[in-house]
Amino acid sequence: MDYFYLVVYALNIIFTLSLGFFVLYKNLKDKINTTFFLMSLSISGWLITLYFYYNDHFVDYLLNIGKFNFVFTELLIFFVFLFVYYFPKIQFKIKKTFFILFFLELIFLICLTLFSNHIVINEVFSIENSGRSTVFGDYYFLFFLHFLFFSILSLVILILKILKYNNEKRMQLVYFSTGLLLSLFTGSLTNIILPFIYDNFSIQRLGSVSSFFLVLFTFFAIVKHKLFELKVFATQIFVVFLTMSFIFPIFFYNNIFELFINIVLFILVVIFGIFLIKSVKKEVQQKEELAILAHNLEKANLRLQELDQQKTEFLSIASHQLRTPLTIIRGYIELIGDGAYGKVSKGLKETLGNMDESNDRLMTLVEEFLDITRIEQGRTKFVFAENSLNETISSVVKELSMKPEFAEKKLKISWKSEKNIDKIVMDEEKIRHVVFNFLDNAIKYSDKGTIKISLEKEDNGYVLKIKDQGFGFNKEDEVNFFQKFYRGKNVQGTNVNGTGLGIYVCKRFIEKHGGHVWAHSEGLGKGSEFGFWIPGVKVEEKGE
Repeated sequence: MDYFYLVVYALNIIFTLSLGFFVLYKNLKDKINTTFFLMSLSISGWLITLYFYYNDHFVDYLLNIGKFNFVFTELLIFFVFLFVYYFPKIQFKIKKTFFILFFLELIFLICLTLFSNHIVINEVFSIENSGRSTVFGDYYFLFFLHFLFFSILSLVILILKILKYNNEKRMQLVYFSTGLLLSLFTGSLTNIILPFIYDNFSIQRLGSVSSFFLVLFTFFAIVKHKLFELKVFATQIFVVFLTMSFIFPIFFYNNIFELFINIVLFILVVIFGIFLIKSVKKEVQQKEELAILAHNLEKANLRLQELDQQKTEFLSIASHQLRTPLTIIRGYIELIGDGAYGKVSKGLKETLGNMDESNDRLMTLVEEFLDITRIEQGRTKFVFAENSLNETISSVVKELSMKPEFAEKKLKISWKSEKNIDKIVMDEEKIRHVVFNFLDNAIKYSDKGTIKISLEKEDNGYVLKIKDQGFGFNKEDEVNFFQKFYRGKNVQGTNVNGTGLGIYVCKRFIEKHGGHVWAHSEGLGKGSEFGFWIPGVKVEEKGE
């Protein structure tokens, strides 16, 4: 037999079997992997019998070899149908009854092929130049109909699935279908149609090339569209060829010592190959697990965003519903305090004062909730105009320095207006809110010392820093401070009415001005610094 055909057959068989074993090893229980493996076994069996059929050393066994060749062909087209049916998933269910009929028909045809000389092959004649001439039996058409039926059924299912998909799965099916069509066409032409028409079965030798199309296009689907994991498969192919290169020297040796060395090298290569495959597979599994985790995290993140949106909508509704009764309560407290419902005693006035203070806290909380919902729903209105940062800061300092808490702690505020600071375009109300919040927190979370406020020009903008000598905080707090509802661990149990919303709102206000905020501390008990930077250029009037 020509060495060209020997090389073609050998390479085709090795590649096909390697691919089949890899797919099966990847998932032994999956029907797709199992049917693909059976399909690769059928291709390999068909190629092996075809090789023996045209090898002059096996002339005496041509009839039986030919029968097995046809059996592998019958199995091949049946497993192709099963693979197409299962891959990538079942979309068009075939009734169980039909599957039973299909299996019975296959078994019946195989039995008739193997145990009868009148169904598929009647006689086989060996002719010159390794040619073969086959005489078919009266029921050869049963084989032909079997091959034709499952070929058409497979193609119909493939076409329907291709039309159904519109993503990467579709491209996998397109490449697999192309390989299958080319294989069926060339295989049918060289192994069934042309030999039957011209009564020349030497053409069947070219049929071995037909299986290359299916294997190569499947391999291309692996490389291009990840039909199966390429890295493990490539490693297995490498190990197979490496092992084969070390097995041949075992049969060609000059002495016992050389044979021993060759056997030891072969065993070492096999062990190395097994560990290499396991190592690569473990790496691939880890990547797959990471991919699954990433996908799950993405889904969880989307769900969290959805829940956050629902929470924002709830806060908006709840805040609006709370605002009206709180306003009414404030009005009644004022009316009672003014004596609209009769004389008010000293004790009652004190109680009304406490009620009014609690009501104010609730109103502040509701306003914070409303700020959050307006910001996140894009309903916050910004009015940008030329204003003085110096005046805004001075106004906040004057207001907060009058708080009883400020005097009780004997705190000091170090602030001096900067004359070289020009007026800038900003939303004065929002910036005042930020300065008020930062300075108010410095007062709340400081028991002593001086609070330093500085305003400077920096990077074509303006930097405000508020430093205190208070509680301070650690790195964990520094990272999380500007998240919604976050309160630092350093202040837990202090100012229990705090919600963790204030500086989050500040962050969003400053970002709307094109700036950024920060919080920094050297550690617990070492004070803290809160600040922001906003650009000093003119900003067009806009809203969230």
